[in-house]
Formats: sequence, structure tokens, C-alpha cells
Amino acid sequence: MDKNEYLENVHLRILRVTEDLRAIQRDLNCAAMEAPGNPELLEALSADPELESLQVLKSALDQMRHFLWFYGQVVTNDTEFGEKLRETIRQKPSNDGVQQAPPNPMNDRIRGAAEALMLQYLADGKTRKPN
Repeated sequence: MDKNEYLENVHLRILRVTEDLRAIQRDLNCAAMEAPGNPELLEALSADPELESLQVLKSALDQMRHFLWFYGQVVTNDTEFGEKLRETIRQKPSNDGVQQAPPNPMNDRIRGAAEALMLQYLADGKTRKPN
């Protein structure tokens, strides 16, 4: 699969997910408007499986929002922070004894933040229940 085909597939998936999220929002909005006048529906909506499902969705959306912020910082050239993130990601540790540049506290902070985000992403993936 070439780069353009890959990006087109990602774009199509984004469009499908976006449309699905809008449909879910419409359905939940209708249920929320109808629930106060329908005790059975209100009870069903507040049942554990339903609330757990909503929590899983919220967690996934929060995670995606954080990732998209990070991704936007990395791929845009608009900010100095984005450039520092890209620079930090490109750096590879060297074990050949060659003299390295003096430590840069900003790079250390960025690398630490990126590692923390990745660890959180991996940890969240282990706690999620399969569908």
C-alpha cells in the first residue's frame, strides 16, 4: 500500500468514525430527552452495562483527544514546541561513547511528557474491556 492510499484509508476511517460519533450523540440526546418522562427507559439507561459502555466511550474519546493534541503539535510547523517535540522524537540514544551534546532540560521535559503519554496510552489499553 503506497503512502497516498494509506492516507486515503485513514481519511475515510476518520469520516466513518466522525459520522458514527454524531449518530451516537443524536441517539443519546434523544434518549436523554425522553428518559425523564419514561421511568423504564430511565432505569435502562442508568443500568450498569449502559453506564460502563458510556465510560468506555468517554475514556476512548479522552485518550483520542489527548493523542490528537500531541499529534497536532508534532506534525505542525507552527510552534517552537512542535519543533522541539519532533527533534526529541528523532533523537536516538547513542551507546558508542561519542561525546554527546550537553543535556537540555527542555528536551528532557518533552521526552518525559511523550513517554508518560505513551505509558498512559498503553496502560489504558490494558484496562479496557473488549467489545
